[in-house]
Amino acid sequence: MSRALSRAWLALVVLVGLLLAWAVVVTPLDAEDQALLAVGGLVLFLVLNRFKSRRVTAVLAILSCLVSLRYLHWRLSDTLTADSFTQGFFMFGLAAAETYAVIALLLGYFQTLRPLDRRPAPLPEDTEAWPTVDVYIPTYNEDLDVVRPTVLAALAMDWPIDKLKVWILDDGRRPAFREFAEECGAGYIVRPDNKGAKAGNLNHAMAQTDGEYIAIFDCDHVPTRAFLQMTMGWMLRDPKLGMIQTPHHFYSLDPFERNLSNGRDVPNEGLMFYGLVQPGNDLWNATFFCGSCAVLRREAIVEAGGVPTETVTEDCHASLRMQRLGWNTAYLRLPLAAGLATERLMIHIGQRMRWARGMLQIMRVDNPIFGPGLSLAQRLCYFSAMFHFLFAVPRVVFLTAPLAFLLMGFSPIAASPLAIIAYAGPHIFHAVATGSRVAGGVRHSFWSEIYETVLALWLVPVTIATLLDPKKGKFNVTQKGGLLPEGYFDWRAVYPSLILAILLALGVVAGVRGLASTEWGSLESQAYLLNGIWALLCIVPVLASVAAGRERKQVRARARVDVVLPAQLVLPDGRRIDARTRDLSLGGAGIVVAEALALEADTPVMLDIPMGGEVLTLNGYFLRADGGEVQLLFRPGNVEEEGAIVRAVFGRADAWLSWDRHRPDRPMRSLLEVLATVGSVFTGRSQLSLAWWRARRRRKEEARSPVAPVASQRRSEVVAPRDTFRNAAVIALMLVAATPALAQQRRSAYTPALRRI
Repeated sequence: MSRALSRAWLALVVLVGLLLAWAVVVTPLDAEDQALLAVGGLVLFLVLNRFKSRRVTAVLAILSCLVSLRYLHWRLSDTLTADSFTQGFFMFGLAAAETYAVIALLLGYFQTLRPLDRRPAPLPEDTEAWPTVDVYIPTYNEDLDVVRPTVLAALAMDWPIDKLKVWILDDGRRPAFREFAEECGAGYIVRPDNKGAKAGNLNHAMAQTDGEYIAIFDCDHVPTRAFLQMTMGWMLRDPKLGMIQTPHHFYSLDPFERNLSNGRDVPNEGLMFYGLVQPGNDLWNATFFCGSCAVLRREAIVEAGGVPTETVTEDCHASLRMQRLGWNTAYLRLPLAAGLATERLMIHIGQRMRWARGMLQIMRVDNPIFGPGLSLAQRLCYFSAMFHFLFAVPRVVFLTAPLAFLLMGFSPIAASPLAIIAYAGPHIFHAVATGSRVAGGVRHSFWSEIYETVLALWLVPVTIATLLDPKKGKFNVTQKGGLLPEGYFDWRAVYPSLILAILLALGVVAGVRGLASTEWGSLESQAYLLNGIWALLCIVPVLASVAAGRERKQVRARARVDVVLPAQLVLPDGRRIDARTRDLSLGGAGIVVAEALALEADTPVMLDIPMGGEVLTLNGYFLRADGGEVQLLFRPGNVEEEGAIVRAVFGRADAWLSWDRHRPDRPMRSLLEVLATVGSVFTGRSQLSLAWWRARRRRKEEARSPVAPVASQRRSEVVAPRDTFRNAAVIALMLVAATPALAQQRRSAYTPALRRI
């Protein structure tokens, strides 16, 4: 009876809350009273924002939703009065874009307010109870140098040898890949055609193998040794778990990080999804499969009919089909693999065009809102992901809307400037401020404006074409691993943004002229002022997107990974010198030694790095020395030596735990950083000052980490934030527990064991 009574009270409270919310949204006010209400909402936010609890965050999100819904109600009910078809086109187009933005805001809060902080589940102590795993590494036209580290790292994962099989799925049917498989002991699978692209390649491999579980890595995503131990525990704990996904982390810089002056100091584009959205999806049992760095239960994907080939985002579509059949999915917010980011802005745009096409294809052919098998929360999470990729059209509308008045004389909003500010101002403020509170650790304010502006003008035709005909488009492989001997400005990637910037500049000039030719204080002058400021604000992300087209030269064939590890440098005469690493790559290492060296270039040396109860010995060559800083070059003579280098650079269990180490967002500081990025379009000073500041900060960090004898140093593979130590402890405990059972099965070498199919 008490439970029924509590439910009744809860229902009553919810009903009263909805009625009050409805009253807040629809109650009409004149511009002056609305301005007073806006000030009250601002004060309420500033007071509540001082408290850091999750409940307060939820209250602020509700407040933001009410303010945005009130604005949208006002826009749709009071401001759509058109005198002509052309004016109606601009008015209703802007209102539709704003409706999209508010819906996306509500869906975003739903997904991200309570992210699930899932931890690794322990495996059985008896390794005989561990299941068999097939590791698939699909490849088509990528260079062998890109694929080799992934295969070698997969072979070195901590898992019983007789229960692990690594397969190269070569859709390019290249003899060199077959020879490499023979040399390192990986399986090799080819097929007679390339139907279904990556999805078809995976489905063909599933028919040729029989492991209970399938781990999938894109050919450039190199797993750590702990990948299976960290993920498989959940598979064994939940017999209905069909897939567990881990983050896609990239150890190289993406075009925004590399090309923009402040790009390295803000969270990258993908961290919002893998750092917040996916944990939020996990709360609702709606984690998406992302095509790589994941484990699938064979029974689940087979029951779903294999990986779908109808869309070009076969990964998300696969998890959707599994969940329609009642299978669960999970997300582990722990980076256990790392890959290469897209090197060029144009390649990055092409990749996002494929993503947008694929997600919109799913929305058209298998819309998650309809059909059986999903809960309401799952439907909303999947729909939100697809709905997001409609952003291109609204983004272009927002950027061009002020030009309707400034260049053509049509007002897109039939309201006074004061009313627009009174209603739109609170909507924008609360969306930005609350968004910063919710997602400030993974996305800095205003940077998404740059990301979306770069992509929007390219995605508009893709969006429209896919909505009209979802069968159009094909799967394209993203190019990885390229070099750029000289920097250049990629006009082809940013010319749409440049054209838009010119139009907005003309609009600002027209606004200034209109303001000068009208009586100050009149409604017309206010309209020119408001639209001119709007156009000026739009220029900021547009010029920043132009700055992203400045491609920096890239002459390193192997990206360096900053990592501090205790080490010893072994000289040709057997003398050992205490050292620590500064950075590692597949091509070499930067180390700091305890004493100066006088060696000739190309002198063979060895670098001993203690790792996980063993010492990895890397054979290298002395390149040069600058005081106590030494550069080594790696030239592995066989696959065993190459495998050791891969394990040192990528295989460390806690290699990527600092992946989300960024300072918290502050909207005003973030805005200034975006403005500095805009300034980089016209001057290179910001890059030079930033490089000086980064070098100074690095010298201070190194001064706090002097070289000490390896025996007296605690193992510190990464410089980590506060959460990193907890994650590292979890990994260390699990590895220590499993190491004795695996000790008898460690590979001493890569034994050729080719299985041709």
